[in-house]
Amino acid sequence: MLQGLFRHKHPVLTGLLVLGGIMLFFWGGITFFVVHLTSPSKSELFLKEGIGVIDVKGVILESEATLEHLVAFREEPKIKAIVLRIDSPGGAVGASQEIYDEVKRTSGIKPVVASMGSVAASGGLYVSLGASKIVANPGTLTGSMGVILKFVNLEGLFEKIGYKNEVVKSGRLKDIGSPSRPMTNEERLMLQGMIDVVQSQFVQAVSESRSLPVAEVKKIADGRIFSGQQAKEYGLVDQLGNFSDAVMLAADLAGMKTEKMPELIYPQEEDFSFLRLMTGKKSESLLQQTGLAGPLLAYEWTGTLR
Repeated sequence: MLQGLFRHKHPVLTGLLVLGGIMLFFWGGITFFVVHLTSPSKSELFLKEGIGVIDVKGVILESEATLEHLVAFREEPKIKAIVLRIDSPGGAVGASQEIYDEVKRTSGIKPVVASMGSVAASGGLYVSLGASKIVANPGTLTGSMGVILKFVNLEGLFEKIGYKNEVVKSGRLKDIGSPSRPMTNEERLMLQGMIDVVQSQFVQAVSESRSLPVAEVKKIADGRIFSGQQAKEYGLVDQLGNFSDAVMLAADLAGMKTEKMPELIYPQEEDFSFLRLMTGKKSESLLQQTGLAGPLLAYEWTGTLR
């Protein structure tokens, strides 16, 4: 009865809702068939010898998919080398470190070349450090070696709308970062100490990967960004070039003597899933993109590209 009354009073809105549902249904169905018809099976991926290509794009929030691709390509004999194509401003510290570790482990078994695209900053730079070689465009934006942790202070807004937050806690630092009050000096000092430790991990990784003295790395590890050309001058990049140059370098390191572009092999795409998109199974999950998952300790360049 209520549904009928709603349809009677709001026929246009009801029609739009029905139309939206139909369009959503057909979009999901079309996507399902396109993915299944165009995605090769696992056996079809490795019919020829070639260079594996793994993309690290967008904000790095999770590492699972990238780790799976690295392991699969590392264990496949027909993948002679891997190009890690990076176009990212960085992201979560933990995820960036996990990818770095797996890239480093893989490069000890077969060549891995990091190819920097438009942006490979902070965590994007960090994951490249495990590669055998790093290639950047002269105008690639990279650097931004540093750690950032952001909290929202909504105290003024809460006062205006009459919202009051009551907290019962087990220790004085338990609600650190609460949006309903200013941060105390003790909390700020504690967080700064943690960030300094994580920053030293970044500096150490750069020093070991690029064979640079820690003191030299610290001079440029103040969050500044620089171009790919500057990165080469600082010793953070092995050579300047584009994606094709990185592929040919990977082939050469693997002993694939060829003047032509070798076969490029990409990971098999997963089936599209609304549930996976909504529940955070992928790095582009809606929850994490909106920041609702909470503060994030990040190797991330927070500048804006327009």
